[in-house]
Amino acid sequence: MLSIFKKEIRSFLSSLIAYVVIVVFLLIIGLFTWVFADGNVLILGHANLDILFFMAPWVFTFLISAITMRSFSEELKQGTFEILSTKPITDIQIILGKFFASVALVIFALLPTVVYVYSIYKLGQPQGNLDMGATMGSYIGLLLLGASYVSIGLFASVITPNQIVAFILGLFLCFFFYVGFQQLSNLSLFGSYDSFVQNLGIQLHYDSISRGVVDSRDLAYFVSLIFTFISLTFLTLRRRI
Repeated sequence: MLSIFKKEIRSFLSSLIAYVVIVVFLLIIGLFTWVFADGNVLILGHANLDILFFMAPWVFTFLISAITMRSFSEELKQGTFEILSTKPITDIQIILGKFFASVALVIFALLPTVVYVYSIYKLGQPQGNLDMGATMGSYIGLLLLGASYVSIGLFASVITPNQIVAFILGLFLCFFFYVGFQQLSNLSLFGSYDSFVQNLGIQLHYDSISRGVVDSRDLAYFVSLIFTFISLTFLTLRRRI
């Protein structure tokens, strides 16, 4: 698994797409946090990063779909996965190596935003007037959300050898799991099961952790979602080879 992880990281860092998506992510998040929208930090004058953690899941749908679209699609198209599968490494190790490499890239993208936390911390009146509990909870929620999107993106990538199709499918699935179940529950189509449908979506659990309370039920949800899509990726991969 470690060899796959290193291979994927080298592949990402040698590709222009990795740098482009990270720069675009930081640019969009930075503009919305400090410049655009009525809720930016400078206009509101509040010592918080709510706008960052509100916008990041939406930007992540594009960012992570772009990162993961080539994970399996490219190898399936070029026929190099068959060569890879002959090496002394299991399919699940290949999947996990690609998964953790993509999560590492998500962490790389998030690290520069720590500068925003420091800035708000310094700008607060009095200095340090920032809810660090909620901020740390939001970062944990964002990392779990990012890992969930990665698992969804890998599943989309293993379905088709076409990277564009994998990107669109990953984008749709990430979008649906983030907001789709929430919107379905708001329609009150399922009666007493509306709350159950709402709990199937990412948004409810992400918002819960972002308040600074890391509930075991929310953690169990994210772990289950990641496990489900990694399992689906494994089963789909086994059928293709």
